[in-house]
Amino acid sequence: MDKEKLLEQAKEFLKLNDRGSFTVPAGELYPHQWLWDSCFISIGLRHLDIERAKTELQSLLRGQWSNGMMPNIIFSEGKEYHRDRELWRSYLSPYSPDKIATSGITQPPMLAEAVVRVGDKMKLPERRTWYKTMFPSLLRYHEWLYADRDPHKEGLIILLHPYEAGLDNSPPWISEMRKHSMPWWVRLIEKLHLDGVVELVRRDTRHIPPGQRISNIEAMVQWSALHRLRRKAYNSEALMSRALFAVEDLAFNCILVRANEHLRKIAETIGRPLPEELSGSMIKTIAALDHLWDETKGIYYSRSFISHKLIEEPTIMTLLPLYAGCISKEKAARLVELLASRKWFKANWPVPSVPFNSSYFDPLKYWQGPSWVNTNWLIIDGLRRYGFNNEAENLLRKTLELVAKSGMWEYFSPINAEPAGAPNFSWTAALIIDFLQS
Repeated sequence: MDKEKLLEQAKEFLKLNDRGSFTVPAGELYPHQWLWDSCFISIGLRHLDIERAKTELQSLLRGQWSNGMMPNIIFSEGKEYHRDRELWRSYLSPYSPDKIATSGITQPPMLAEAVVRVGDKMKLPERRTWYKTMFPSLLRYHEWLYADRDPHKEGLIILLHPYEAGLDNSPPWISEMRKHSMPWWVRLIEKLHLDGVVELVRRDTRHIPPGQRISNIEAMVQWSALHRLRRKAYNSEALMSRALFAVEDLAFNCILVRANEHLRKIAETIGRPLPEELSGSMIKTIAALDHLWDETKGIYYSRSFISHKLIEEPTIMTLLPLYAGCISKEKAARLVELLASRKWFKANWPVPSVPFNSSYFDPLKYWQGPSWVNTNWLIIDGLRRYGFNNEAENLLRKTLELVAKSGMWEYFSPINAEPAGAPNFSWTAALIIDFLQS
């Protein structure tokens, strides 16, 4: 493996997707700014140009709503994107920003991690200035998460749409949507096998083979759920009063635990105490992760907010408490055993997004089997902090070899490294830079 060549390729693709103040995930398929994409992208950019990395994150703040919500998409301007903006109609909410079109939902809270990683490349005085710039928006975002999405003050954040999870079509979400949010007209279309008509309006399958994306039925259910959010003007209280489905998503809450830790570090560095109520909520989230643990099976699951029952569909999420860093060493060791099991996550090209023993497993279908560089990055970080250094270095090496073999793609088959999804994918390039330069 030629690491210098790999590094230059990664730099080239990041430059290709640079739009000045932000980076698109991939040209034609993803032409806007995405929340957690930009966070991962800045983690790579910090090695190349610290000011550009800061700009990547600061550009996210222009989309923040007045109630503190950070949207998962900030839409690009231009007539060609009018349909995208009108699909969401963020202007229906009184909290949405003026003159900037966004989505009406959020995404995994990677922002605090990115702010700290960028800050790590600075000397202390500059880092303090950087933290002071970002802290008010970060604080408001974390306060919004607990005020808006933890109605029972249990510590677990509730998500109202799979797009918020980042892992859009992962089995727990598909399972919950089929049980609780399947409109009659979608069931009829599925029964009559008329779902092919949806191809006429899907942009993703114009660029990527349909078998690598969510099914047409899944797409219709997700669109229906989006329209319901829009009808309620993205008012979470109104949505949850008659919730069709709501999920305490494992991956999101694991990322939040780590983000809370970073927020506390940022606050200490600049001498700003966190509000007492927020600090209490942060502690509750750590304890609440135990409610997502199945002792008999030795894995973590997401949970239905409606029934409070675990959604027993295993995915790569079960490994992300390693990234959270708040679980016992004993439980961490049990998760590492899953990484070493051929029935679970041990793959030629790790780590599959769904274990091999899942009925959902498909090596090339979006979040139902392929390997992703960003989830590998999260797992490697967690393994290192728990002291599983050999496992971390092996996963790092295989991730580099995977991308060197197949290119800077969105995701890959864990069986034969076949590239899939969008080519020239920004967070793949950015995180490869981070692996090579850290």
